[in-house]
Amino acid sequence: MLPEHLPNLALAGPTASGKTAGALALAAVLGRRMPVEIISVDSALVYRGMDIGTAKPTAAERAAVPHHLIDIRDPLQAYSAAEFVQDATRLIAEIRARGALPLLVGGTMLYFKALLDGIDDMPAANPEVRARLEAQAQAIGWPGMHAELAKVDPTTAARLAPGDSQRIQRALEVWHVSGQPLSSFHTTKKGASSASAASATALFSLEPNNRAWLHERIAQRFDAMLAAGFMDEVRALRARGDLHADLPSMRCVGYRQAWEELDYQARKGPDAPLNIAHFRERGIVATRQLAKRQVTWLRSMPERHAIACDHPTAVAELVQAVLLRLNQAERNAAATA
Repeated sequence: MLPEHLPNLALAGPTASGKTAGALALAAVLGRRMPVEIISVDSALVYRGMDIGTAKPTAAERAAVPHHLIDIRDPLQAYSAAEFVQDATRLIAEIRARGALPLLVGGTMLYFKALLDGIDDMPAANPEVRARLEAQAQAIGWPGMHAELAKVDPTTAARLAPGDSQRIQRALEVWHVSGQPLSSFHTTKKGASSASAASATALFSLEPNNRAWLHERIAQRFDAMLAAGFMDEVRALRARGDLHADLPSMRCVGYRQAWEELDYQARKGPDAPLNIAHFRERGIVATRQLAKRQVTWLRSMPERHAIACDHPTAVAELVQAVLLRLNQAERNAAATA
């Protein structure tokens, strides 16, 4: 059993900020004192068969440190923030019972918010409302729907891209069903006690001082994904025959753009060349937009300890900050014993 005075650890950050390297370094250093197990906080890593485009930890990395909540869903299935909270809360308790330290790592900020702050019981999906919204979107387009959302829930609209149809639709659906903006469910603290095992969590984040540094990292990683066979991975998913572009899994950044590019190629004919340059540009832009939204989320979390990920010594600074936090917890416990 892990001592109660030691907090869970959480490492958040935008895409390509170095979270995996940071987490593995923490596990290596802390492993001298206690075992560490990683809980993924990433809505894309839950999907099987989506390895390259999600930058999923390698088999060697996952063998070095136990990882959880990776490859737990088929791409046909959805996975909600509420399901994540339920799974993560259970895992935290199980990991601590084994005498290990839970380390939550990822970039899905809604999951972090839901786990650390609690999440209200949001309205269930309403097929009638959803069909009505889809018909409206056919008429005015998703940027038009985004403008409609801004009228009733400007907070949510500000963090969503105008083309993010899945999330715009859900936000409007919540508004029509409940009469309350989606953002009100994210900010209310009701339900935080249900994640009591997560209530004592030390949150660290990797954030760039220089956005150009992150943009360059994003471009490099996207090129590495292309070289590793990302388009073949998406072709294999399409070849299943049961997936489509409107599934949450296929709307993940990169996969959405790849699917659309392959659709365009198919319309032009079987011998039409793939416009890799166009796809690359769209994929990098979409990833930059995701990173911007992630940083916006992080800045709304004042309890975090931010580390500049573009510093050459970022990983060492992260490890030092975590050690200081754990040592302080030890001292506090000794003083009150």
